Amino acid sequence: MGSMGNQFILSRERRRFGRQCLFSDHNEMILSVQSSGRLRLKYILRNPINEKTQLSEQYAVSTALTHNVTLDSHGINHFEGGWNVKEVNVADEESTMRYRKKVERDDSWGIEVNELMHSVMDISSANNAVNIYQDFFEDLPADLGSGISMKIAARGIHIFHDLWIPARTLKMCEWLNNDPNQFLLTYCNARSLSPDYSKPLNILPDFGNNNANAIYIWDFDDAIRPVAHFDTKSVLRIAKVCIRDENYMVGGLQEGQVCFWQTDSMGGAKAMCPLEASHREETSALCWVHSKLNTEFYSGSLDGSIKYWDTRDLLMPVYEVLAEPYPRQEQNRQDAHGVTVLEFEYTIPVRYIAGTDMGYVFVGNRKGATPPETLVGCYHLFAGPIRAVMRNPFFVKNFILIGDWRVRIWSEEVKNCPSTFYIRRKHQVISGAWSTGRCSLFCIGDVQGNLEFWDLLMSHSEPIMTIKYKHAITHLVFKPDGSILTVSLANGDCAMLRLEEGMRNATVKEKSLMMAMFEREISRCKLLEAREEEIKLKKRLTSIHLEEERKSKEKLDAKKKKIQAKKEQEPKVEDEATMFLRMIENDTEFSRALLDFNEVIESVTNKRSKRVFVTERTVFERDAPMPVQ
Repeated sequence: MGSMGNQFILSRERRRFGRQCLFSDHNEMILSVQSSGRLRLKYILRNPINEKTQLSEQYAVSTALTHNVTLDSHGINHFEGGWNVKEVNVADEESTMRYRKKVERDDSWGIEVNELMHSVMDISSANNAVNIYQDFFEDLPADLGSGISMKIAARGIHIFHDLWIPARTLKMCEWLNNDPNQFLLTYCNARSLSPDYSKPLNILPDFGNNNANAIYIWDFDDAIRPVAHFDTKSVLRIAKVCIRDENYMVGGLQEGQVCFWQTDSMGGAKAMCPLEASHREETSALCWVHSKLNTEFYSGSLDGSIKYWDTRDLLMPVYEVLAEPYPRQEQNRQDAHGVTVLEFEYTIPVRYIAGTDMGYVFVGNRKGATPPETLVGCYHLFAGPIRAVMRNPFFVKNFILIGDWRVRIWSEEVKNCPSTFYIRRKHQVISGAWSTGRCSLFCIGDVQGNLEFWDLLMSHSEPIMTIKYKHAITHLVFKPDGSILTVSLANGDCAMLRLEEGMRNATVKEKSLMMAMFEREISRCKLLEAREEEIKLKKRLTSIHLEEERKSKEKLDAKKKKIQAKKEQEPKVEDEATMFLRMIENDTEFSRALLDFNEVIESVTNKRSKRVFVTERTVFERDAPMPVQ
């Protein structure tokens, strides 16, 4: 290169190496297919239409279900590790050197290092693509992250339609615990009760079900074909799967009967109670309760009765009680209220809650032997029927009540005071549910199809989000993990909404805030309750004091009247003046003389009044001038 040492150095930044591939478009024709004139003549112009793909004809021989893959990125902290803490002192260099030589003498060490190098090279290549010594995002404002808030959104991902045309009314949806992707849809074919009823059309006749009163178990990934079906001979009003053992399912019929299925086999009911042991009206409420064999449940009806059943013997109920506001030993069915909803929590195995069509909430005791011991509490909260009762999954002593145009959040620790939270809406609310993932979130649905999401940590006056549907929302339920909301519509459709991350998870701080909020409201209600009891006690004592004063006054008046009557009955003793007057009245001569004396006195008085006095003036008085007036 010569003595001058001429050289040329090409400098390039490290981040310029390993850049991504850049693609560009080229005008190169690979294949040319000419259009067909015959096909062009067969082309028909049509207006855009909306068609439901599920109701279309199936031409595929088999179906394939693909599962969505969720990807996420995480950071990794690299540090030196793998030391045996019992044998090696990490702070001692000689101890670590001896342990390294011991590991290097192992036969598998070379193979492990070779495999590890591939991963290290891939990670280092990714790291080399970014200049770690450069300061990024320096031009962004400092207050950029001050307005960061959680995203409030819900996206529709599935719609499950009824398999019959016209569609039946969807009453409720219930998720299964054994398989998180399966759920039960309960339909009610109320049209079959009309005299001009004609059997609907079955969209899926090859499924093996030809009963218009059937209910189905669906898989979340397959919206075309159900997993199983269960039949009944009459109209089904409600069905519940046992939470502890999903092989058992019970249902309530239009005639007031209850039936029992085993979910491992499709078809009709395995057992049904006789008509003489059933309710007098339709079975409107069901709830499974805690038992050793998971075979016991409660049923409620609009006839006012609550019956306790065992699926092993449905010939007669184990126990029956009427929902009377003031239960007595001998109950009267005319005073009972129709039961619309039943609720039971497994963590509180002794209590259950019943809602009635008169707006009353009954608290039942499973250990009670008589009606007064069974119905331990009764509270009048609504003017109309209660539609839904659900406990908060995180704070089970607090539960939400849905009825008429109001939503209330009540607590078992509160007895006779105003509700902990109170929400009033414009339209009649018929469904509601607590979120199973976020402790402060619940949603409600009304007859106009308005789905509202409420978060008590954000607002107590307005919903955080509202979604509008064309039909009434009959039932709402969250998936056990809280990620999906199931919306049951009156037209037979079941809509699935996937919630955003901020609406399905709650932090430890939010749970503590929610707990403090409930405790504050409960303490406020207890203070109001104590104040109410104090006012009642004061009123009671005042009324007692007034009653005592009235009674004492009546006794005193009666005593005075008695004394007065006794005085009137006793003979009167005349005094000397009275006797003297009576003697004068009896002596006629003395009376005449007294009369003459009075007449003489009067005549003398008259003469004196008629006398005229003449004033004579002296010489001095006549000559004196008259005074000036």
